[in-house]
Amino acid sequence: MSALKATDFSVENQPKKIILASQSPRRKQLLEWAEVSFEVIVQSTDEWYPLDLPAADVAVYIARNKALAVKQLHQPGVPILAADTIVVLNGEIIGKPADREDAIKILTKLSGRQHKVITGVVILNGSVEIAFSDTTEVEFHLLTLAQIEFYVDKYKPYDKAGAYAIQEWIGVVGIKSVKGDFYNVMGLPVSRVVQALLHC
Repeated sequence: MSALKATDFSVENQPKKIILASQSPRRKQLLEWAEVSFEVIVQSTDEWYPLDLPAADVAVYIARNKALAVKQLHQPGVPILAADTIVVLNGEIIGKPADREDAIKILTKLSGRQHKVITGVVILNGSVEIAFSDTTEVEFHLLTLAQIEFYVDKYKPYDKAGAYAIQEWIGVVGIKSVKGDFYNVMGLPVSRVVQALLHC
């Protein structure tokens, strides 16, 4: 059996260029790994959502607002991809930490427990909308205060929901199990996004 050559791989079914309505370096990286061509266009929106909205729907609600804001700024015919990631512990939505003390408090709360990471995705292309969310269950080992303080002080996770990034030190040494899409925890269920883009 002969070895495969690079030229044997066809990318004909790859999505065409899209607009990414996010400045997240992690989402950019995941799309680059997936060989999806994109341009970043971001319009400022608040992350308000109705308080009676089920946690599973919050991320999609926020992502839709991001996509709609960008839709008003560009020419039609190019798909817009927006996403939002939240952390949920026993029904409580945990956002980004306000400061060092808040980050330590959040990680102490997550220590030794399982939580859900939900990423909402909205793709707009003209009148077509594809919206979905993906959920990954993450469980931390029991973390010591010294571990938590080391991570917060070195990595400063103030722009991350749940005060951590799974691809950083705390994910490598502190996470006991991951059930679901690992990349969803990074901020985008990228394989599912690529499949959706092929139909948008």
